Amino acid sequence: MKSKNKPIAPGLAPYAADPASSRGRRFAEAESRTRTPFARDRDRIIHTSAFRRLKEKTQVFVAHEGDYYRTRLTHSIEVAQIARSLAHALGLNVDLAETVALAHDLGHPPFGHAGEDELSRCMAGKGGFDHNVQTFRVVTQLERRYPGFDGLNLTWETLEGVAKHNGPILARLAEPAYSYLADYCAAFDLWPASYASAEAQVAALADDIAYNNHDVDDGLQAGLFTLEDLVDVPLIGPAIAGVRRDWPGLDPTMLRLEAVRRMIGAMVEDVLAETSLRVKASGVAHADEVRGLDYPLVAFSLTMAEDLARLRAFLHARMYRHFRVNRTRSQARRIVAELFALFVAEPDTLPPEWQDPVGSPASDGEALARRVCDYLAGMTDRFAIEEHRRLFSLDLWG
Repeated sequence: MKSKNKPIAPGLAPYAADPASSRGRRFAEAESRTRTPFARDRDRIIHTSAFRRLKEKTQVFVAHEGDYYRTRLTHSIEVAQIARSLAHALGLNVDLAETVALAHDLGHPPFGHAGEDELSRCMAGKGGFDHNVQTFRVVTQLERRYPGFDGLNLTWETLEGVAKHNGPILARLAEPAYSYLADYCAAFDLWPASYASAEAQVAALADDIAYNNHDVDDGLQAGLFTLEDLVDVPLIGPAIAGVRRDWPGLDPTMLRLEAVRRMIGAMVEDVLAETSLRVKASGVAHADEVRGLDYPLVAFSLTMAEDLARLRAFLHARMYRHFRVNRTRSQARRIVAELFALFVAEPDTLPPEWQDPVGSPASDGEALARRVCDYLAGMTDRFAIEEHRRLFSLDLWG
């Protein structure tokens, strides 16, 4: 472990993560001649198959419903852009913030929250399922690209950010779904009782900013609600009014785009202002002092948090539970449930690389369920639909 007293890199705030003082990797490797440790982590994530598959994983809509809705790949890129901007403005390590942002959705299954809810139900009593833990498993175990270790062998700081970007996890380690993280922390302590770095906190807030704004944008494009429906909704309503005042008669498409852009700007400025106040009040002067606080250093103001809660309530009522979305969710749950049940009952229908190796003892029930869960969680929306068709519809050919 490197000394915490080493001078911070030029241009970084004293409480930023300094790559020169990284706690290193679980498995020792020679350092890169051309990249910092955090930039190297970012590159490893970008080159994973899990990252590529995000292009056809969705959050609200299903990939085949239209090519203008966000996928988890485009969402992750948007989160990374916002995280970079916030980190730069706050004097934080841009590479680390971007890396955590790019990694944060790697463990999401197909069909968004519907897929996750169904996998959680299928895995009840079999170890559970949580997309954050699955992301951690992807980067530490499931991606196999190096001869010396499973996973990506990311730095301590990146792994900490992946595990804890939403806050301390100590209280959750007793949950079945978190058993993998509990075992990992026992071998490579990620300080589960503390908050993560300021950079990881930036990534978490960037995620909130991105998904709230693009859900408004996607919901408008899908026709689930209109601009007029939004005029009394916090954040987006004032943004719409401001655009109409500055650009009378602007066409609806440009009005939508400009209003969403302004809402993103307002949320970014709020994070910068609130975080600056917290930095001054806390007096933090080192990255570990950020971890030692009993509250997040990077945050929305109370007013913004209240406005966001009201915006989310609107989106929940008018978008996430819209009957068209509910129909898609219903189909998605059935596909996941039926695939899971079939693979557990007939594991010889799994692709060879997901079956027990020849000559090895047969997996016990929980191990088989986990293997099936990993296979399903890695699927894209389109692949899950096609796999279901292949297994449940007997094709005719001649």
